[in-house]
Amino acid sequence: MGREKRGNRRARRKDFDWAELPDDELLEVRMCELGLRIEKTPLAKRVERLYAELEHREIRFRPHCWLSDEWFSCDGVPGIAIPFYLAHPRLARLERKLMLEVEGGTQEWCLRILRHEAGHTIDTAYGLHRRRRWREVFGKYSQPYPSFYQPKPYSKKYVLHLDSWYAQSHPSEDFAETFAVWLKPWSRWRSQYRGWSALKKLQYVDELMTEIRDARPAVVTRRHVAPLRSMRKTLGEHYAEKRARYGMDYPEFYDRDLRRLFCISSDGPKLPSAAAFLRRIRAELRRIVARWTGEYQYTIDQVLGEMIDRCGELDLRLDRHEARVRREALVMLTVQIMNYLHGGHHRVAL
Repeated sequence: MGREKRGNRRARRKDFDWAELPDDELLEVRMCELGLRIEKTPLAKRVERLYAELEHREIRFRPHCWLSDEWFSCDGVPGIAIPFYLAHPRLARLERKLMLEVEGGTQEWCLRILRHEAGHTIDTAYGLHRRRRWREVFGKYSQPYPSFYQPKPYSKKYVLHLDSWYAQSHPSEDFAETFAVWLKPWSRWRSQYRGWSALKKLQYVDELMTEIRDARPAVVTRRHVAPLRSMRKTLGEHYAEKRARYGMDYPEFYDRDLRRLFCISSDGPKLPSAAAFLRRIRAELRRIVARWTGEYQYTIDQVLGEMIDRCGELDLRLDRHEARVRREALVMLTVQIMNYLHGGHHRVAL
């Protein structure tokens, strides 16, 4: 009896137009029931754009693509998994609401990630990391993959392509990022990286791609790893896991810094609440600090939430012109995060 009811519920759900569901009901939908495809979406055009860039570089290899729950390319499969939310605007809106941004949501951003992942697929297809010269340039591919890494923001040993100094996370990512910079149309990497140690990596990639451009890949499987159609978890379960992953620990904001920015409530005229003020400019602060530090907006928002809560606990008030306090709040938040980066405590989730 119970099985029959569950089966009927699944059947009815497939008849629903989930794009019209409110968020709370949409989060109950299993990911395998979304029925999404890359074909006939803006994603298809972006994949074709990647193929055109490879053709322009005279590289015959073309990675296959499929939908999954996040961006990745795994060992042994020369293909690219693309997050499902990029295949439908309703899901992109849900992603933005819950994670505050849509990774790869614009054409430029999507192509940056596709170029990076294409670097992984070419490495896999041709077994490039097995070469001694590859290991000399990028390091040991067999090095354990960390769950988190601690970047050095001003290092010139690595190219700058994706946010969060991603090339520094692992030798494999270093190669993929270097390849992406090399592949980008009209890239001026020779002049842009003149004087950087990273230039030698770009020159090596240039030589390597010239060598393999007409070669047949050794690995040709078209297998899909963790495809969306096989995922039985609900969207709600997916986002609970994702939000926990990026809600990383930061040092507590010292009361001294907040008291310097705002004033303590007194018996005089009632001044505006500091917590309410920060809550009002929260989105603006989050976007600006994310742009300048490369940190995830979701993570910065957690820090802002802690600031707002502490301002409320201390009953801090706004006693100066809003424009000035806004500037100082931006500086304080940026300095706190950059100090954390340079202090070696910063960890970025992979």
